[in-house]
Amino acid sequence: MTTMTEASVREFKMPDVGEGLTEAEILKWFVQPGDTVTDGQVVCEVETAKAAVELPIPYDGVVRELHFPEGTTVDVGTAIIAVDVSGGAAPAEPRPEAPRSVEEPKAEGSGSGRQPVLVGYGVATSSTRRRPRKGPEVPVQQASTAIQTELNGHAPAASAAPAPASTAATAPAPTASVTAERPLAKPPVRKLAKDLGVDLATVVPTGPDGIITREDVHAAVAAAEPKAPEPSAAPAPVSAPASYDTARETRIPIKGVRKATAAAMVGSAFTAPHVTEFVTVDVTRTMKLVEELKEDKEFAGLRVNPLLLIAKALLVAIRRNPEINASWDEAAQEIVVKHYVNLGIAAATPRGLIVPNIKDAHAKTLPQLAESLGELVSTAREGKTSPAAMQGGTVTITNVGVFGVDTGTPILNPGESAILAVGAIKLQPWVHKGKVKPRQVTTLALSFDHRLVDGELGSKVLADVAAILEQPKRMITWA
Repeated sequence: MTTMTEASVREFKMPDVGEGLTEAEILKWFVQPGDTVTDGQVVCEVETAKAAVELPIPYDGVVRELHFPEGTTVDVGTAIIAVDVSGGAAPAEPRPEAPRSVEEPKAEGSGSGRQPVLVGYGVATSSTRRRPRKGPEVPVQQASTAIQTELNGHAPAASAAPAPASTAATAPAPTASVTAERPLAKPPVRKLAKDLGVDLATVVPTGPDGIITREDVHAAVAAAEPKAPEPSAAPAPVSAPASYDTARETRIPIKGVRKATAAAMVGSAFTAPHVTEFVTVDVTRTMKLVEELKEDKEFAGLRVNPLLLIAKALLVAIRRNPEINASWDEAAQEIVVKHYVNLGIAAATPRGLIVPNIKDAHAKTLPQLAESLGELVSTAREGKTSPAAMQGGTVTITNVGVFGVDTGTPILNPGESAILAVGAIKLQPWVHKGKVKPRQVTTLALSFDHRLVDGELGSKVLADVAAILEQPKRMITWA
């Protein structure tokens, strides 16, 4: 990576485009070196653990260098593109000797050291510059002598003239020693070291400018682990092959949305005690209502399907049983009941499963809910769902019936108390008015967090949803 030293060159760093994200993968560059960019122009698309996001550049100039190729995962705070702003924008201050990932450049004309940034793209930075790491503590006089010896090739003369008495009397006393600096490492690396119990002061850095990398921390852990004695005449341990049969196997890297989903599901499954209940219901009348609404002029141009009425049925059930719409606050040991419903809809996309939510779904009319569902699905299929759209959900619906599955035992979306799975709607023999007739039937499954939702509450919610789908007019009488 080429280091830019001109005062007119500004480095744009990978921002935290979500809440607390530590890295993102560069999916596509929209500019190349030599291209002219303007403030607000999108220069690249990145994929975080939550979604694909387009990044705009915050100033005008000419692209000097792209620091990373497409497909590279970059830590938040690392410079990804260098732009020459000498064509009219105010030049940036010369960058200090510290690595780019440690310190933000100070904005021109700002006494506070704050740099104008996009919303969510950074925080105020300190004007203090970090000194290079030094070795063990040594007296100041010895350190000065060593430096002069290195520069001049010989030690300074012993008969050097002492400072005048008047100067010595007024000058502050020198510090007795030079203290070693804090090891250089990025926040994600510091957290990794803390989790693994590694003292960064004992780690040998291999990164540029003496920065400790993830590999350095793992190497320190491996070096500290005691090696097991090799038993005599024991067979050699079986290890994973260094290569695999590319003609018969395919390996897919776990990153981005898939990586975040896997971590979230494991955390949810082993944190919240799940309980799942099932009910099979005759939804023939609901399916007839769907067909009638498709012909209603108020729904012209809107997506009308069974999911719309199932979502409305769940919202009515929550209104009748508001305690189901809650979350568990472990730190405060409190149950937080939400007086709003951000309804999550699980969506399968090429990048993996995501759960965007409809904000304040409880306050929407049926046509408004249909419009919001249509926008949510279209945005998810295009891969343009924003991180904000996937935050703050309270209850989720997952429609596994589109795959021809009867139902499932869904895992809670982290931070939520309930999730409703909807199975395939099939024509089945059903006892209706004392006779066996073919009816449209489906199976619903409700998983809930048993810490805050007991069996009675969960059963009431599931029974209410089933009753509304069996008799859709209850959406009006119970709302």
